[in-house]
Amino acid sequence: MMRALRDHWLIGALTGAPLLLALAPVQQAVMPPWLLWVFLAQPLYMMHQLEEHVGDRFRRFVNERLAGGKEALTPAAVAVINIGSVWLVNAAALLLAAAHHPGWGLLAAYLMVVNAGTHLAAAVRLKAYNPGLVSAVLLFLPAGLTTLILVSAQPGVGVLAHLGALLAILTLHAAIVLHVTRQADKGRSA
Repeated sequence: MMRALRDHWLIGALTGAPLLLALAPVQQAVMPPWLLWVFLAQPLYMMHQLEEHVGDRFRRFVNERLAGGKEALTPAAVAVINIGSVWLVNAAALLLAAAHHPGWGLLAAYLMVVNAGTHLAAAVRLKAYNPGLVSAVLLFLPAGLTTLILVSAQPGVGVLAHLGALLAILTLHAAIVLHVTRQADKGRSA
């Protein structure tokens, strides 16, 4: 099962994005606008994952350009990161925002905004395109900012909710960077 997920998780994005987008009109009828934008984070992220990962582009980019040719990012790590750190985080954000408190929706918003920021920072630093840059700019920045604005307007969503969500997403991204850095260092010392 794990091998199938590792090797074929991207099929979930390919099929999931259009299916979830097809549900958006139904969701619009039953969800307030701020929650609809939290819902849309998942199919938008899946579309972003397609730009990043079709043809193993992002993993190869990271290993060649950022890890000096070492296999710092493995296919298994890519699957765990994208399923566990994206799909599950977006699902939890939606469920918790709908059932408990709107502030949980900030997780989905900051996941998009921080990811867009990392793609932009890499493009500036390397003076080159990186897989995922186009969808990060065209999808994540407008959708992430819209989600932030709409969720922020909900009762009880204040500075602490923003700081908590932002800290959680920055910690998630830092853990990914730390993993890649450690794997690259391990490959250099081997």
